[in-house]
Amino acid sequence: MPQPSAEKMSSVYLYIPNIIGYFRIIINFIAFAVCYSNKPLFAILYFFSFVLDGVDGWFARKFNQASTFGAVLDMVTDRVSTACLLALLSQCYRPGLVFLMLLGLDITSHWFQMYSSFLSGKTSHKDVKHTSNWLLKLYYGYRPFMAFCCVSCEVLYIILFLFADERSTSLLSVCRVVLKQSPLIVLVFISTLVGWAVKQATNVIQMKTAADTCVEFDPKRSK
Repeated sequence: MPQPSAEKMSSVYLYIPNIIGYFRIIINFIAFAVCYSNKPLFAILYFFSFVLDGVDGWFARKFNQASTFGAVLDMVTDRVSTACLLALLSQCYRPGLVFLMLLGLDITSHWFQMYSSFLSGKTSHKDVKHTSNWLLKLYYGYRPFMAFCCVSCEVLYIILFLFADERSTSLLSVCRVVLKQSPLIVLVFISTLVGWAVKQATNVIQMKTAADTCVEFDPKRSK
């Protein structure tokens, strides 16, 4: 099997979607560097980085620059940035274990899904055509639905961080404060809660179905 040339390999690193991915990493570094001193700036930078997650996918399709490296870079950036925000929230609220459990679910679910996809010979962890679960098919098969769930999660976490108060570390107390804000903020908050709940359910289902694939792999390999 011929090996790709060094020049061709280097060009992948310079694909437009991957350059956007590097830019996202830099933005996230800046965002978390100012997260305590300037919460509004953190929220703007973090959300801008999240928006670029959709932009790089558009460029990948537009210029036919989709790559395995780009897909991994994209997922790692997503998971690390979300994990860092959840870690911050675990320090702002009690019980912080809630956010650490969400962090663990997010990473475990996506790791199982990625690994099981490679075991099945798939080129993308988003390929769920053979699954029997309707929610998983809807999540990965209908892009606007997946976008709603992902945006809901990130916006909810940003709202919770912005409203975190040193005088009150109770998650329920802060939620009550948010619900007393303007109708628009309340509507956004409730909408993000719905999308967040659906995404967590999807993560659990994804983890279970991917774990089943891993368990089924060994007997097949031994035959």
